[in-house]
Amino acid sequence: MLGAVADDFTGATDLAMMLRASGHRVLVTIEDSELSPEQLRTVDAVVIALKTRTAPVAEAVARSRAALARLQRWGAEQFYVKYCSTFDSTDQGTIGPILDAALEMLHAPRSVVVPALPANGRRVREGYLYVGEDLLENSSMRHHPLTPMTRSRVADLLRPQSVHDVTEIHRGRIAGGEASLRTALDAADAPYIVLDTEDDEDLRTIGAAVADDVLVSGGSGLALGMPGPTASDEDWHAPDPGRRVVLCGSVSSRSLAQIEHASRNQPVHVIDVLAAADDTAAAAKQVSGWIEDQPQDAIPVVCAARSRDDILRPEERLDPAATVEAVIAAVAAQLVGSGRSAALIVAGGESSGAVVGALGATALRIGPEIAPGVCWSLTASGDRTVALALKSGNFGSTDLFTSAWEALR
Repeated sequence: MLGAVADDFTGATDLAMMLRASGHRVLVTIEDSELSPEQLRTVDAVVIALKTRTAPVAEAVARSRAALARLQRWGAEQFYVKYCSTFDSTDQGTIGPILDAALEMLHAPRSVVVPALPANGRRVREGYLYVGEDLLENSSMRHHPLTPMTRSRVADLLRPQSVHDVTEIHRGRIAGGEASLRTALDAADAPYIVLDTEDDEDLRTIGAAVADDVLVSGGSGLALGMPGPTASDEDWHAPDPGRRVVLCGSVSSRSLAQIEHASRNQPVHVIDVLAAADDTAAAAKQVSGWIEDQPQDAIPVVCAARSRDDILRPEERLDPAATVEAVIAAVAAQLVGSGRSAALIVAGGESSGAVVGALGATALRIGPEIAPGVCWSLTASGDRTVALALKSGNFGSTDLFTSAWEALR
């Protein structure tokens, strides 16, 4: 069995989609949830969704160690540390410290570092990470409020975070095929090896070359090159969505564009973060009331911001991101608990984690793909079945908030 830890909830579902596409029967489980022997007998891969991307380093490492230990206990023989395809992190971590912990805990001699996701325009050339045709440092990620990415060479991003050295293998060796790459990997003089990746063929070559490695790491794209035993399609029985609602805690450029597109025909409500910081419960009740007041066939969009000017920066006594997550989670719990909604789109990894926690969900069954890196999933919340689309901030077409519902029909 393949066992994976992902640094946020949307990353976990993204990885699960890729594993399913490559032939694995896969289940996503939440934080410290347990899986039954029956569940484990029916899967080839398990992804544990954590909330470590922007957590304090010590906490992120502790959570990751606990997740890896659980995967070992469940019978995993190969391990996958999943992070964002734009390598979202700071010089303190958390990618490097988590990888260091995994390397030590699993007694692994090395790990490839493959953030690339060609389907979404994330490619590594000569060791540099590109978003579309822009270097990472020139993309919108330069202005990310929590993890501003101001360098583009992956090795230069990882070195300050890790106690180990980092080397690179460029595309010439990868284009030479599996045997050429394996020889280069075996000759590498550092435990972390950044691999150039331009397309899905490169991912297949990499996947074949690391098939026997104890530990691998990367974005979700690497999973496309790691074939499973060819899982058969399962029937997809989506619930009647009831009230369709979008809850967007992300303030990425793509999410803001998706809000703008939806606002042309759908109602949009921006959370009053300052008021919510004083009384989260009251703010959630107010938002739920606003949703209820919208036409039944509308798709209300609740968001943290509609433009860059709306984004509040953290202050000594105010954490805007945590406040928004708390409101969104409470609104989701009210909508599902009352039976008004059985399908939600949640944008943003931290917001997705907060919603999953508020619903008491412990496992997600992966359903149809909506866009590269985005899918519908089914989970249980009490005695209700809920469809969730957990979207990473930078993923999805601009019309995703209105078009994604077609996959539930």
